[in-house]
Amino acid sequence: MPQLSVEPLAFAEGEGLVCALTVDDGPHGADTERLLDGLAARDIRAVFAVIGEQIQAPGGEDLLLRTVSDGHLLCNHSTSFADMGRWDADAVRADMLDNLQSIHQAVGDDVPVPFWRAPNGSWGVTAAVAVELGMQPLAVVNTIEDWVEQDPEVLATRLRRAIRPGEIVLVHDGGGERSGTVAALLRVIDERLAAGWSFTLPRGFGKLAGR
Repeated sequence: MPQLSVEPLAFAEGEGLVCALTVDDGPHGADTERLLDGLAARDIRAVFAVIGEQIQAPGGEDLLLRTVSDGHLLCNHSTSFADMGRWDADAVRADMLDNLQSIHQAVGDDVPVPFWRAPNGSWGVTAAVAVELGMQPLAVVNTIEDWVEQDPEVLATRLRRAIRPGEIVLVHDGGGERSGTVAALLRVIDERLAAGWSFTLPRGFGKLAGR
């Protein structure tokens, strides 16, 4: 495990045409399943930032177990979609620990959860508490506004701009219907792979997935 920093991590492992894929707000039914199928077919690992309410929904634990079995890394994304930016440290810590409990109930206590990402990018004291609990804050950058738009053509255009060498990119598989996101993402991934890109993990954490 690399040394942790309260500065949210925004960079990808490797040099040159590399990008780290991060996926928020799941697990979420068929959208997550299709995304996992697509990533498995392309031998790509990503970070999945998961919500406790989604894990506890029907089918959520099974999807999370598959996510781990497929070699992806997990990120604590809170128990709900609440804005935690003004919460005090005790409230933040309690929520993080509750979500870790939900995660480990599904996948086992030995599965690491190396990252934290604040819902809505509203950090407050959450980054400091995450580091205290052994999680690296993961930056909210290179978004495609797929929480307000699900036209695959529009999202593909936004992804082509958002996928930048050496950085992470953020998409969503939950928080609503995300079939457009999945379709656009797999399309643009294929374009980038054909152009010689690699999809890695956040800088310093590749070894956790054997990469």
